[in-house]
Amino acid sequence: MIDFTEKAGFGLTARHRAEQRFQWAGRSAIIISLLFLAVMVGSIARDAGGVLRQAQIAIQVDLSAANVDPADPASASYGRIVKAGLRTMFPDAVSRRDKKRLYNLISPEGSFEVARLVAKNPDLLGTTQALWLTASDDLDQYMRGKIDISLPENRRQISDAEIAWIDDLQNAGQLRRVINWGFFTNGDSREPEIAGILSAFIGSAYSLAVCFALAFPIGIGAAIYLEEFAPANRLSDLIEVNINNLAAVPSIVFGLLGLSIFLGHMGLPRSSPLVGGMVLALMTLPTIIIAARAALRSVPPSFKEAALALGASPVQAVFHHVFPVAMPGMLTGAIIGMAQALGETAPLLMIGMVAFIVDVPESILEPATALPVQIFLWADSPERAFTEKTAAAIIVLLVFLIAMNLVAILLRRKLETRF
Repeated sequence: MIDFTEKAGFGLTARHRAEQRFQWAGRSAIIISLLFLAVMVGSIARDAGGVLRQAQIAIQVDLSAANVDPADPASASYGRIVKAGLRTMFPDAVSRRDKKRLYNLISPEGSFEVARLVAKNPDLLGTTQALWLTASDDLDQYMRGKIDISLPENRRQISDAEIAWIDDLQNAGQLRRVINWGFFTNGDSREPEIAGILSAFIGSAYSLAVCFALAFPIGIGAAIYLEEFAPANRLSDLIEVNINNLAAVPSIVFGLLGLSIFLGHMGLPRSSPLVGGMVLALMTLPTIIIAARAALRSVPPSFKEAALALGASPVQAVFHHVFPVAMPGMLTGAIIGMAQALGETAPLLMIGMVAFIVDVPESILEPATALPVQIFLWADSPERAFTEKTAAAIIVLLVFLIAMNLVAILLRRKLETRF
């Protein structure tokens, strides 16, 4: 006689074991993913750590009347004054090659730093002062052990003479490392030691502001019409299918569209945040519409039906009762769409935002770049110091993205209606 109870118990045990294996497989996948993420972020953060501090050299700068005209200090040749101070500190550099190596210890920004200090403090005129000026990226790399001095001299970025001068500066207390605020307050530069992300950050902020101002009202309006008022016919079905298809279109296609329409036919300013924001708005619109329609569907039909039963018009029922309840989901979808737009590079490259921009843009019509494009430009630079700048810019971009997603979560929890 067949014992069905025993067979049922055996089958139940097998199912429980299968469920446990499946759960452990899912947990293992999550753990492996987190490990890969930790390794990736950790490697980026390790490379970015060197950007937080910067080397400076104390140089005796002669600002006497023989070098700087007190009546017109802006006309002085501060680069020549800085070089003279270096030669005074190291008189053994007599040949042309040695002088060139000596001048390589200081950043080209050093002369502009002296000019700014004189403009800020005119009392420096007529004196000889020891001023702390930004060192070159090669010197900074050497101080952090990034240059292998065991290699032959012709195979490294820094010569034996420069190493000897750096050691003398360290022994004399004329070399230090300070917090590199310039990374956050400067624009881009060909010199890695003074390059910063401010112009790219402001360009991204302007582009996102334009994107949100265009995409959010248009996307929400389109979602409300399609979900609540559009008749159920072939045209509505065609529009819905195309919206879903546009959400999967590669972003570079939107860049080509912006290049053709906004720049080619409309003649809008090239490389401007206005055009960048318009292109990103086109790319973000499908995402916002889909998220907004999903938020509208999540509202119980009884809200609208109750309003209609009490005499409200369809427009009043939607905008006074359904729309406020769906707004948290709509905002969440919009912010997630903005976060996606923030990380896009391809469409911005197509409209010229890949240009080398030093000055911080003051309006949406001025030439600008964006954080993802800035990362792309620095990653393509041959100097090793730009590798660290790239890693630091990636960290800033990730922090920006995480902050936007946190805002979306907090808004949703604060505004959502539970029922």
